[in-house]
Amino acid sequence: MLILASQSTARRAMLDAADVPFSVVAAHIDESSIRASLHAEGTSPRDIADALAEAKAMRAGTRRPEAMVLGSDQILETSDGEMLSKPQTPEDAIRQLEALSGKPHRLWSAAVIVEGGRPIWRHVGKAVMHVRPLGPAFVREYVEKHWETIGYTVGCYEIEGAGAQLFSHIEGDVFTVQGMPLLPLLGFLRERELMPS
Repeated sequence: MLILASQSTARRAMLDAADVPFSVVAAHIDESSIRASLHAEGTSPRDIADALAEAKAMRAGTRRPEAMVLGSDQILETSDGEMLSKPQTPEDAIRQLEALSGKPHRLWSAAVIVEGGRPIWRHVGKAVMHVRPLGPAFVREYVEKHWETIGYTVGCYEIEGAGAQLFSHIEGDVFTVQGMPLLPLLGFLRERELMPS
């Protein structure tokens, strides 16, 4: 059985919807310090997403060494090459959306599977999100109305909900946007005969 090293409801929902048998073991890593340390070393946002996914899988894998453990992470990279974190307050969300308005940004969604204490598979998906020009009144109303669901999301949106209104178009698949490169993952699980082929 696959172990998901995440408490993300979006990732759980993706695996559930795809009929993947899995259980959850939370990883409990200090994502902020790992991200800050790698960023200070000049690591690219893509590679930071990959490193965080591996760290989660390795941590949870120490408790379940006999299992295949999946770690996943997502990084938002602005058009200026900066990384955004989850907003702390509604005012922070408004500032983020105003900064993203009218510009593209990249989402890097990484997944790593660890077995027996070592990584055996990894994939990093990329989606380019083209944010339409957003009016100030729209941004404020959007944040006020949806803060409860967007407050824990990088970029302040859930693409499967009202967040779809923020974009003119998207390059990449919806699973990468939602936080995990699901199609490559399913391909690997079929190769390992954990899913029917």
